[in-house]
Amino acid sequence: MSHEATNWAIKQRGLKPTTKIVLWHLCDRFNPDYGCFPSQDRLAHDCEISRSTLNDHLGQLEAVGLLRRVPRLDPATKRQLPTRYILGFEPGFTPVAVVPCPEIGHGQDQGVESRDSTDVCDDDGMADALPCPDFGHGNDARAVSDFSDEPCPEKAESRVRISDTNPVREPLSKPVKEEEGAQARAAISDAVFRDLLDALGLDPGALPGWWQGWPPRLHVQRWRDELGLTEAEIIAAAEASRDEHPEPPDGPKALDRAMQRAAQRKVEDAGRKRRKPKAAPAPATKPITDLPAFYADLVNSDRYLPVSAISNTMRDAMLARGLVTVERLRERGVR
Repeated sequence: MSHEATNWAIKQRGLKPTTKIVLWHLCDRFNPDYGCFPSQDRLAHDCEISRSTLNDHLGQLEAVGLLRRVPRLDPATKRQLPTRYILGFEPGFTPVAVVPCPEIGHGQDQGVESRDSTDVCDDDGMADALPCPDFGHGNDARAVSDFSDEPCPEKAESRVRISDTNPVREPLSKPVKEEEGAQARAAISDAVFRDLLDALGLDPGALPGWWQGWPPRLHVQRWRDELGLTEAEIIAAAEASRDEHPEPPDGPKALDRAMQRAAQRKVEDAGRKRRKPKAAPAPATKPITDLPAFYADLVNSDRYLPVSAISNTMRDAMLARGLVTVERLRERGVR
């Protein structure tokens, strides 16, 4: 990771949002000592786009002179290694000359300057030519495209890009937005972002590099769209994080754990609200402490009284206390 590289990417203007995301993630993978060579799978995962879309945006960046792709081969196995990306701010950078599209006739191949000696050449020493960025075709038989050009003999079919989607385009019943993923969702407003900076104690006039530009706004947008937090909950969680970490965070990634905990608490609170309240326990039955009084009440009432319910001892106890009369006992069948 290089702050110089990511700041350079943020300063570029005139790019489509997804193209700029690809450039920023390339710069995020740049190492000042070793360069930039992420795999396509890694880069597509970082940008949340397909490999075919990634290659389209890489071609656009190369066409406008912001990077140059240098294919690499393992000298022992001849297998293709991750492409080396030379970024526009690196010393000695020279953009790739774009080969004109033969169908629209805006130039000839013979007069175009080729890549430098670091590019992979064929047996005759001729350098690879870049296809037309708008149409994806040209005279180079080894161009990375979806067309039926013959692949490089050394790399077999590995140089021909395999499209991630079906080339047959079905008619669409609804219009589709050009940008993917987060770009199709509502962006974080300036007011909400300012409130977040205030909650974190950051000065909008002197922001650290990781809080500048669109990447931090996209990160905050993911807290809302992927974790299910509202904008007010995001600001509240940011304020609460200051209790544990008084110093403002260097970037939005430092708040990921706090936002995940806030989302987990939100799910747990919603689950508790959906649960039915427990029923109040039934009052405990008081034990019968005065049996003669209990049975006397039963004898004097009109409730059903089994003949065998009153023993001789209980009868004598009720008569001795004057709780019942002999006549009432006879009426109830107690002898």
